Amino acid sequence: MGFIVGPWLAQAVRAAVDLSLAEHLANGPRTASEIAEAEGADPEATARFLRACASMGLVAYAEKGFTGTELLAVLHRDAPMSLRDLAASQSSACLWLTWARIPEAVRSGEAQSTQALGMPFFDYLAAHPDEGALFGAAMTSMSAPVIRDAVEVIDIGDATTVVDVGGAHGSFALAMLAKHPGIEAIVLDLPHALPGARAAAVERGLDDRFTAVAGDFFKEVPQGDIMLLKFILHDWSDDDGVRILSNCRDALRPGGRIVITEIVIDDHAPGIAPLMDISMLACTGSRERTLAEFDDLLTRAGLRRTASTPVEPPYVVIEATAAAVGK
Repeated sequence: MGFIVGPWLAQAVRAAVDLSLAEHLANGPRTASEIAEAEGADPEATARFLRACASMGLVAYAEKGFTGTELLAVLHRDAPMSLRDLAASQSSACLWLTWARIPEAVRSGEAQSTQALGMPFFDYLAAHPDEGALFGAAMTSMSAPVIRDAVEVIDIGDATTVVDVGGAHGSFALAMLAKHPGIEAIVLDLPHALPGARAAAVERGLDDRFTAVAGDFFKEVPQGDIMLLKFILHDWSDDDGVRILSNCRDALRPGGRIVITEIVIDDHAPGIAPLMDISMLACTGSRERTLAEFDDLLTRAGLRRTASTPVEPPYVVIEATAAAVGK
C-alpha cells in the first residue's frame, strides 16, 4: 500500500511547499485557521490537510494548532540543502504526465515526453520558462550535497580554468571558485539559464572570476583545463554522450581532464539509482549507467578513465584524460 499511495504522499509534500507550511511554522505553532487566512485557503480543507501532514510526520499536533517537524524543516526555502524546489518540481505536471506513461516507455524503450507534453522534454522546459526555471532550481538543490563532496575530491593540480559544461546556474563552478581562489570558471549553457548563473556569481561575490557563455555542447565547448560534467550524460543517449565527450576532449588544454559526476548503477545495490534510470527512460529516452558503460562511452570518445571516487551515494566522480594516440 505504501507503494500504491506513493503519488498521494508526493503531492501532499508539493502542497506543503505550495502552502509554505515550513515557513509558517518556523517560529512556533499556528492553527489551521491562521495558516488558511495567510494563504487565502479554505479553513476546513486546510485543517484536513494538516491532519494528513501529521500522519506523514511533516507536522505535529501542538497545544495550539500544529507545529513543524525536522522533516518539514527541509522544505523551508532558507534551509541548508533545502528540498523545497525539488519537491515542487518533481511533482509538477511536466514530469507527472510523462511518468504516467512509464508502461509505454518500457514496452517501446523510448521516451514518452512528446506523447505526454507535445514535444521533447527539454524543448518543453525551454517553451515554458516558469517550469524551466523551477526545474533548474530543483537540479541546483539536488546537486548541493553532491557538489559539496565532489569539490573535496577533485585535485585541480596546476589548472587555471574550469568549464562547467551545461552548468545551468553554475553551482558546481561557483563551488570550485570558492574552494580554489586561484582559478577562473566558465559556465556553458543555453541562453535562458545564464541570467540565473550570473546572478548567483554576483550574490556569492565571485563574478570577477566567472564567465557565463551561451552555447550548445553538441557543437562546441570553451577551452579549459578541467571540464565539469555534472548530471549531463544521463540526459542523453550513448551516441549523444559520445558527441558531448568528444567536444569536451577537443576543448581540453594539454594535460587537461574531464570530470564526470553522475549516478553509477550497481546492479545488486538497493536505492534510488535504478528508479532514476526508469525516470530518464520515460522523460528523455536516456539512462543511468554502470561504470563499465561509462568506460565504453569514454573509449568511443577517445578518452580513458583515470579515477573513480564515490561521493554522496549513489554518485561517483569519474576522471578521464585523452587517450594516447594508437591506444
